[in-house]
Amino acid sequence: MDATTLELDAVKFAQLAVQRDQSGRYQEAVFYYKEAAQALIYAGMAGSNLENIQEKINEYLERVQALHSAVQSQKTDPLKSKQQLDLERAHFLVTQAFDEDDKGNAEEAIELYTEAVELCLKTATETSEASLQSKLKQLARQALDRAEALKESMSKPSQKEKSTAAKPNQPVRTFFPLGPDFSLNDKPQTIRAVQASESQGQRYTAEEIEVLRKTSKINGIEYVPFMSVDLRERFAFPMPFSDKCGKLPLSPKQKAMFAKWVRPDDITNNPTMIYTVSSFSIKQTIVSDCSFVASLAISAAYERRYNKKLITSIIYPQNKKGEPEYNPCGKYMVKLHINGVPRKVIIDDQLPVDHSGELLCSYSNNKNELWVSLIEKAYMKVMGGYDFPGSNSNIDLHALTGWIPERIAMHSDNQAFNKDSTFRMLYQRFHKGDVLITTATGVMSEEEGEKWGLVPTHAYAVLDIREYKKPRKGEISTWDAKQGPVKDAYSLANNPQYKLEVQCPQGGAAVWVLLSRHITDKDDFAHNREFITMVVYKTDGKKVYYPADPPPYIDGIRINSPHYLTKIKLTSPGSHTFTLVVSQYEKQNTIHYTIRVNGQWKGHSAGGCGNFRDTYKNNPIYQFQLDKNGPLLIELRGPRQYSVGFELVTVSTVGDPGSYGFHKKSSGDYRCGFCYLEVENTFAGVYNIIPTTFLPQQEGPFFLDFNSTTPLKVSQLQ
Repeated sequence: MDATTLELDAVKFAQLAVQRDQSGRYQEAVFYYKEAAQALIYAGMAGSNLENIQEKINEYLERVQALHSAVQSQKTDPLKSKQQLDLERAHFLVTQAFDEDDKGNAEEAIELYTEAVELCLKTATETSEASLQSKLKQLARQALDRAEALKESMSKPSQKEKSTAAKPNQPVRTFFPLGPDFSLNDKPQTIRAVQASESQGQRYTAEEIEVLRKTSKINGIEYVPFMSVDLRERFAFPMPFSDKCGKLPLSPKQKAMFAKWVRPDDITNNPTMIYTVSSFSIKQTIVSDCSFVASLAISAAYERRYNKKLITSIIYPQNKKGEPEYNPCGKYMVKLHINGVPRKVIIDDQLPVDHSGELLCSYSNNKNELWVSLIEKAYMKVMGGYDFPGSNSNIDLHALTGWIPERIAMHSDNQAFNKDSTFRMLYQRFHKGDVLITTATGVMSEEEGEKWGLVPTHAYAVLDIREYKKPRKGEISTWDAKQGPVKDAYSLANNPQYKLEVQCPQGGAAVWVLLSRHITDKDDFAHNREFITMVVYKTDGKKVYYPADPPPYIDGIRINSPHYLTKIKLTSPGSHTFTLVVSQYEKQNTIHYTIRVNGQWKGHSAGGCGNFRDTYKNNPIYQFQLDKNGPLLIELRGPRQYSVGFELVTVSTVGDPGSYGFHKKSSGDYRCGFCYLEVENTFAGVYNIIPTTFLPQQEGPFFLDFNSTTPLKVSQLQ
């Protein structure tokens, strides 16, 4: 963030602080004084030329210290009574009914109005406070009048249709506002447009839908893809909402300090969703989610810097301006990008506290603000609870924002890492607003931690990048996702493969391919044994069978992160075609072939290759018949410790095969555990196949798979 913007932020926060200070709202004043001081500190780091900037910072911080004692001695306003909270819920029911009314959803509006009336009347009998009774009755009367008017209009469809046809853009309702005590806006409002980032009208293939269906159940709970219809989710209820999935499991540290679950109105008399989006106000407690908190902080910093709703747009309910709002009924919906798509996460507002009433989850410096705690709770719910084993910002930032997660391994073992070019790239993209950056430390000694002022294996939000004339010194160590074997497969025949065609313009282009592994159990996070990568081949989109033949155009590194990003740089204009191969360490897929033959080399039949003439003739021989011409693929799988191969011999053909004919074809060089032969046009006829190991007396089972577009029959000759 540039110095000028930070200076303006400091002025705004200082003005708010003084206003709260003068009106005796000291706790809020402390929050804004801290924000003002923090903004000036960063303005100074960014090269601010303000005079006496340090004196101003000290002035704000001294006022914070002075107010701390005032806050402690200040008599805390009593929490709201049950009847006051019921009034707030009834008020929210009516505002939600107004929204449905505006949209023409009469039945939904009537239901909400009716529930508001019932709640008001019930609460009015429970309180003796005259002013509260008056508000309840006023609200009930207004809601009842509107409900009756709607019912009457619904019973006269012809009149309604006539009125609608005459004035299609006019709202139906003609009632009076509730007065200054309620501040309900009675003017017609337009329905908030669906944001570009929200899933709407997207069409998935049947296969994609099946994958999304299978991975929608995460840690035992169903999280459906977020659709535009979810913007009509109901949030208003006469009673406080409780999540049907129950309370989140607590971490061991939380359990040791836990006292009870509370709602915001149990600990503050003025809960609000957001005072100001600030990365400075986020405080982590004892939940092991430092990477998530860092991701939340950097997302908040981006939103404030560029005034783009990056993080606050994912919380619902929202008002007409698309801003998240406090819900006295206690239900919230958070949109998170999980397992390939944005998904809908429903939570209530119950939070854990210790015996002193302090929150045991992340929170805002301003205890009245809820956005930090609620977004964290939604993410922890998906991850299985507050006993979450931990993640990394590569995963967390993608879940929060949907932005492409790119990971840079900054360590000495990564030969591709260039600190100068990496710094330049990060510097340029950061100041253009193209990236969100976090970094994480690796394992280090206590002395190293003190030397660098860093905590081992901890995630940090990068709030700014500056270049100084002094040479950059020191080393950067990051927590790196564990890497699997460089070559994890002897065959790619069963791996998912995709053909990618790109039309490159003049001047070159870059193609980014994101591979995401869907995770459905938190034990997967805890143990993290799955290694994935994306390997790119230049084979004109044809299937690849061997990992190194042909050599990969881009060879991926196997990592145990759910996201793997591949960048393909194109320099020459024109059409480019690639084969993308998904590789997962030790992955065993079930593939259905036209015909599979189970055999074995044992004793006499383990004859070895043709170099051993005396025993080669003893190998198993299979004969198959093709009724029509067509392509043929034969694959041989044997024990991995043996090099295997086979020969295909023509016995007879139907007619003259011409140039397509052959006497004998081989699978090529003997390879460990797997080999194949693909013949583009095999003439109808009879053929023998002889599978062998390279050396004699190598015993073990094998599979022969025949895949053809034409019918074939297989029998064993010996």
